[in-house]
Order: sequence, then structure tokens, then C-alpha cells
Amino acid sequence: MAQSERATGGKSPRKGAGVTHDAIESIRELIASGEWGPGTRLPREADLAAQLGLSRNSLREAVRALSLARVLEVRQGDGTYVSSLEPHDLLEPTRFATHLLRGSTVLELFEVRRMLEPEAAAMAALRADDDIKIALRRELDRMFDAGDRVEDLVEADAAFHDVIARAPGNAVLRSLIASLSTRTVRARLWHGMVDRDALELARAEHTRIYDAIVAGDPELARSATALHIASNESWLRDHLGPGDDVPLDTDA
Repeated sequence: MAQSERATGGKSPRKGAGVTHDAIESIRELIASGEWGPGTRLPREADLAAQLGLSRNSLREAVRALSLARVLEVRQGDGTYVSSLEPHDLLEPTRFATHLLRGSTVLELFEVRRMLEPEAAAMAALRADDDIKIALRRELDRMFDAGDRVEDLVEADAAFHDVIARAPGNAVLRSLIASLSTRTVRARLWHGMVDRDALELARAEHTRIYDAIVAGDPELARSATALHIASNESWLRDHLGPGDDVPLDTDA
């Protein structure tokens, strides 16, 4: 049996997008099986194309797609390598896609956040060390110092929740949570709080989360976080029509 036939399991050669998909799957399997680990340099293009029974054009398309997905890293003049395969890199495309969601789909993000973030806060209450507690206090103080400056509020809010997501020591959880909350939605929420004089309520919600984590109380941290997310979701649900986009604010 010819090498190209062995690569395709004896099936007739595929064309176009189908061949590129096969190439992607072949490379993915080499990585998933452990044959290629993080940092592995791929064989020369001609050798790899022959190994996989592909044209060089199809292989280039597969490498391009996997580079965009952060699975491979193309280094000009040096070759192509398997990436670090760290969750932050592999889940980055999810964060990109989140920015494209609109209308009721944005609200579905909050449903997922309600599943993940309260549990992350509960884990943080059990695992947070002094460095995490200090970092959390710093971001909470920034939130108070920001006054009604939305740009500063968005930055402090994002950092506050990232500290919580970092505390459990679970890189996948942290990356997933980061991908579910976009800067655009945060800016919209904080603008809404400024407009309705609800800043103190929002700061109080964050303070309750902070106090629960510092006290090492997982149940209180879980409930305080769930209440905070539900409050944001409720406001957005009231102000976002089923076909509306979340408007970009030029100041954020």
C-alpha cells in the first residue's frame, strides 16, 4: 500500500478542506498521543508532508490553522514548534469568540459564569494564601479609589476577579473564567452603575466577596459571588434586547 494510502487508512484521497481537516487531525493526534510534546520542533515541511501523505499546500493550511489556535508556533527562519500547550494559550480563541456574542447569547455567558465563579470563590476561600489576599485587597482598594471613572473601575474589577480565579491554582478554571467576561460587558455594566448611582452597592458586593475569602468561609464566598453575578445579569437582562448588541463605549 502506498504511503499516502496508509496515511488515509486506505481510503480514496480527499480534496480541499477535507484534506486540510485530515492534516489538522493527524497533527493533533501526534500531540495528543505525546509523540510531540510542548516545544517539539516539527520535521521539515517536505518530510512532514510525506509522512502524513499530504501535499505541502494542505500541510501549510493545517499549520496556519493550528497556529491561529495557539497549538503550533511558527518562528520565522527557525521552523515550526508545538506551543507551550498551556490553558491560557489554548483557550485564547474562546476569549476572542466571546467578544463576538450578542443579545441573549451574552446572557447565556452569565449562566455559565454562575456555574463557575461561585465555586472558584469558594475554592479561593479555602486555598488563598497571604499573597492572594493582599492582591485582592489591592484591587478592592483600587475599585474604591476609582470614584466614578469607568476605565479605572473596569480595570480594577477585572483584576479583582482574576485574582479570585487564580487563587485555586487551577489554570484551566482561570482561563475559562477569563474567557467568559469581556471588557465590553464590564464597561457596559459599570456605566450602568454610574448612571443609576449604584456604585456603592457594587463595591459592597465586592467587599462581601473579599471578606468571605479572607475569612476562609467557602459557603459565604460562594453565595456572595452568586449574588453579585445575579445582580449584574438581572440589570443586563433588563437593558439588553434579544437582538441588541452590547455597545462598545469609546472611553472603555
